[in-house]
Amino acid sequence: MNQEQWEEILTTKGLTVVDVYQQWCGPCRAVVSLLRKIKNELSDDLLHFATAEADSIDALEKYRGKCEPTFLFFGGGELVAVLRGANAPMLQRMIVEELVKEKLVMEKGSGRKVVSSGTIISIMIAIQTLLCFRVVPASKAYTVAIIKPDAVAHGKANEIIMKIQDAGFEILAHEERTLTETEARDFYQHKAAEACFEDLVQFMSSGPSYILVLSQIEGTANIISAWREFIGPADIEEARREKPESLRAQYGTETLFNAVHGSADSDQANRELAFFFPNFRTASDAEQDGEEERVERTLALIRPDVARENRDEILAQIHKSGFTVALQKEVMLTEEQVKQFYFQHVDKDYFPALMRNMTSGPVLALALVRKGAVHHWKNILGPPDLHKAKEEDPECLRAKFAVENEPINQLHGSANPEEAERELNFFFPQQRTLAVIKPDALEEHRDTILEEIQGRGFTVAQLKETLLSREMAEEFYKEQREKPFFTQLVDFMCRLNNPNKFCRSTFFYI
Repeated sequence: MNQEQWEEILTTKGLTVVDVYQQWCGPCRAVVSLLRKIKNELSDDLLHFATAEADSIDALEKYRGKCEPTFLFFGGGELVAVLRGANAPMLQRMIVEELVKEKLVMEKGSGRKVVSSGTIISIMIAIQTLLCFRVVPASKAYTVAIIKPDAVAHGKANEIIMKIQDAGFEILAHEERTLTETEARDFYQHKAAEACFEDLVQFMSSGPSYILVLSQIEGTANIISAWREFIGPADIEEARREKPESLRAQYGTETLFNAVHGSADSDQANRELAFFFPNFRTASDAEQDGEEERVERTLALIRPDVARENRDEILAQIHKSGFTVALQKEVMLTEEQVKQFYFQHVDKDYFPALMRNMTSGPVLALALVRKGAVHHWKNILGPPDLHKAKEEDPECLRAKFAVENEPINQLHGSANPEEAERELNFFFPQQRTLAVIKPDALEEHRDTILEEIQGRGFTVAQLKETLLSREMAEEFYKEQREKPFFTQLVDFMCRLNNPNKFCRSTFFYI
């Protein structure tokens, strides 16, 4: 599109969606295919699509130098919405929504809501997409779905997402993520005894997956069973024979490579949501943040003796008490690790017995989530002293699962929220990632972006605002050195093409 064609768009009747791209990377083929598909499916003469190179059109100057696509929505020649980032489900949803709005304007004379500056809106949408809408509405039942690496590798993810939406499911959260082997092993811990476990771990960590949190339209009795019915049996041959229209029948190739995953029940859905989105909150939680009890995490340890014999019974009691198991792992502790974890108890008389107990076999570590988790878990456990537990609270877990001739109680709980964070970090070390607020957004929106990030549950561990030299920018992006846009990207990050422009960036760990 040239300048003249751009001006024509401003007089086009209906809704026009413009894919703004950069000369060095061109329009994304997958996005163009998606737009073409939407156009064919909607078959609406009032819907128009176009692509525009930012460098060749004066009106698009503010969108130059961006390393991601930007979509501008025009109605009646006015900018009505902006979306930054190639998020297919959101793009499709916004197209449908904005087309409906534009028709109301044309048919009923409704007021058109105009975007005066797309920058703030696009940043907020991009952050929402990045953080995957971590606030889950309390009124919505939900389940966790995974589009597995085989379907993603075959380029079927967008197609599957469209079918999910067409079936009436609402996507509350959406994240592309490549699981590490450790994460895959933890996630499928309940399948550890199955012969295919190692193959499953290797497969699920072999490439990107799409993690979805799904709800459904009102009137659905059970979202979990509705989703499992939609995806079909886990066995591909059974799915093809009995449910040929199911997702697994259409996209799976064999039992392990069955394209999609669904939570088995509400307990598993809760655990999986907490596993992938440990900072999630429901809308009711968000409203009640000022109340005394807040959603928090605590560490539970099931020591070796009862982990072998009573693990399932204890886990059932945990779920019955309203906890979600966000993370769990079995671990063989060394003597040095026991000393590090129980450093406050090393000089106590009972420590040798504790050491022997903790190193006698695998310990099951759990990250438990609920309102007032620390306090409630301590109440359920009962007194640490076994004699006191049996006398004062014989129904507590420590009394019920005491081991004969063993002076050490078999269950551990964090003493307070501060200890809970320390202990959780011991067994489940926090992961960090580097985030950068680039020069174009830093000048006006630094504080807004940081507030939004922190408001979504991330902690900023370190923050530094700096002016990049060309050498620093080239080193930072050295993995992109062979890409055609490398020089333009480096110029953008250090603003060599316009030294008077604001050119600092903010680097921070979260």
